[in-house]
Amino acid sequence: MRRRVGPTKIVVQVLQYLALLAFIAFLAFPLLWLLSTALKTPRELALTDPTWIPRLPTLANFRDAFGEQDLVGAAARSLVVALFSSFITVLISLPASYAMARYRSLVNRIAIGWVLVSQVFPFILIIIPLFMILRDLDLVNTLPGLVVVHVTFTLPFALWMLQGYVRAVPPELEEAAAVDGASRLRSIVSVVAPLLAPGVVATLLFAFISSWNEFMFALVILQDPDVMTLPLTLVRFTGPEGVARLGPLAAASLMATIPSLIFFAIIQRRLKSGLMAGAVKG
Repeated sequence: MRRRVGPTKIVVQVLQYLALLAFIAFLAFPLLWLLSTALKTPRELALTDPTWIPRLPTLANFRDAFGEQDLVGAAARSLVVALFSSFITVLISLPASYAMARYRSLVNRIAIGWVLVSQVFPFILIIIPLFMILRDLDLVNTLPGLVVVHVTFTLPFALWMLQGYVRAVPPELEEAAAVDGASRLRSIVSVVAPLLAPGVVATLLFAFISSWNEFMFALVILQDPDVMTLPLTLVRFTGPEGVARLGPLAAASLMATIPSLIFFAIIQRRLKSGLMAGAVKG
């Protein structure tokens, strides 16, 4: 016999779906506005009454964007920096977060406190000392120097994220593995690591997006147009008078979002599978 759904529950479900649709529309608004702007002609962009749907859609803005700036090369450089930064961040933060979560001591408490303090520290105050250090190391105007900076400033939050996932793994699982004769390293690799898959994927995604979108440090460190990343290249669509060319800028910005969306789509599947594996193994 089928259960009848009360009117109150139906109203609640309808409101939930409406709230979800409103949230999706809010998130999709910038992307849809970029697409609309990228397809408009200069005459239509100059109108004081903007429209959502272009009256005469054109691909000229995309042609101008790729013709004026090396967007493909800049995207490739940003991708290399983001991939190296994210993977190095995870490789360093994974064992460090395990030590912070499992071994309680005064040093660990100080380290966690420093992680929290570093997140509220204004980075603008260390731009000049950072530039001088990189200059002495011959890392100014190089992609490896930018990778070092990104790893340094992404690492504290990555440590904070991963140590929370490590603490969520019951220590009894490692104790049970030790009773079965597994060494500490074996229990970490076989028992703890699979359960940390969601945390590792989330940290990897955070580090990648942070590095892909980073602008301030890249502006200070990179000076040669041949090594500039994508955010710096997008700025070049602004004229000497400070007036942005909205059409090519919107087209280039729209293309700049595609790699991060693809990366998120791939990682999202891994994140779901990791969550399911963690739930089964836990």
